[in-house]
Amino acid sequence: MDNTENKKIRKGSSEKRAKIIAAARELFLSEGFDRSSVDAVATKAGVSKRTVYDYYGDKQNLLLAVVEESSSAVLDMIEQGISDHLLEFEDLEQALTLFCEQIVASANGSSDYKALIRLVMVEAANLPDSFFERLDNATEEGIIRRFTAFGQNGLLDVIDPKMAAKHFAALTFLLVFNQPGKIGILEEEQTKRIITEGVRVFLCAYAPQRKS
Repeated sequence: MDNTENKKIRKGSSEKRAKIIAAARELFLSEGFDRSSVDAVATKAGVSKRTVYDYYGDKQNLLLAVVEESSSAVLDMIEQGISDHLLEFEDLEQALTLFCEQIVASANGSSDYKALIRLVMVEAANLPDSFFERLDNATEEGIIRRFTAFGQNGLLDVIDPKMAAKHFAALTFLLVFNQPGKIGILEEEQTKRIITEGVRVFLCAYAPQRKS
């Protein structure tokens, strides 16, 4: 078999996987995991039932693949925010604030984020604990790297960068996301106030103490 045929097979496989994931996500969101059948996913994706099983094994693995793809897009969003605001800056407080504001704005406009939150909340019992652990670790990883560097550069006083990352997220963008109601309905002014105050409180705890 020549390289041209190999490329066609790989491309076809990738396209089928994308169609299966898209079909499964739509059905899981609209009908729920329990009421969505592999037959329905296959029909919606335009593939055979056997293809779905060959690619994903069973319906639970398919759900895991759907949330992992959505979470991957969310992690890319966080890395973009880090690249835009936390690598080069003049004022750390402003940089952290802009980073959080971009995360919230990106999430508000992201179908992947909304799908991830809905599926994780509704289908938590059908997802392995290892997924949640991996998601938490991956979400914090980039922020931990930057906080470690900030500690080494004297911008932050961090004994435990991982704990600092958890505190930072809880005080800022996670606090926005955890407000009552649906994502995106908070007034811009209220969102900005939560983030601004959260960053300020974080820096009160983690900024290096100036000697008098």
